[in-house]
Amino acid sequence: MDEIKTDYIIRRACPGDLEAVGNLLRQVLRLHHEGRPDLFRPEGRKYTDEELLDIFADPRTPVFVYDAGGTVLGYAFCSLQRMSGGSLNPLLSLYVDDICVDEKARGHHVGTALFEHVKAFALEKGCYNITLHVWECNPVARSFYESLGMTPQFTSMELVCGRDD
Repeated sequence: MDEIKTDYIIRRACPGDLEAVGNLLRQVLRLHHEGRPDLFRPEGRKYTDEELLDIFADPRTPVFVYDAGGTVLGYAFCSLQRMSGGSLNPLLSLYVDDICVDEKARGHHVGTALFEHVKAFALEKGCYNITLHVWECNPVARSFYESLGMTPQFTSMELVCGRDD
């Protein structure tokens, strides 16, 4: 897959990307289900086609796709968020809801290219920071984000009631 390193564009998702994005969303669901079957179903959809089209069209929720010669090999779902109130300084933040690279393209810097594009977009929009959450059951993703220079901002913790383990 060396050709994906040089023959690609990163662009906003469009209606023609529904099937490819849907396939990538299924890969993410499978990974999350394997890590946390108590939370994630083995099959299903995070978004309907109608919801995806609304997300694609909303300027506050940009979805970027890595397009290698007409084949979508990854995406980054983002959300622009204005933070203010109470003791918080007002700021604009870019929240990365999800980055996914097709399992066949992993290790070829697709995720890094997507993240660099997200960073450029955040700077262009005047964002103070980029934030995301990473599941503890996905140490590969955590390591990837750390390799990009991200550091923990806070830790979200849980106590699952009624589990024996």
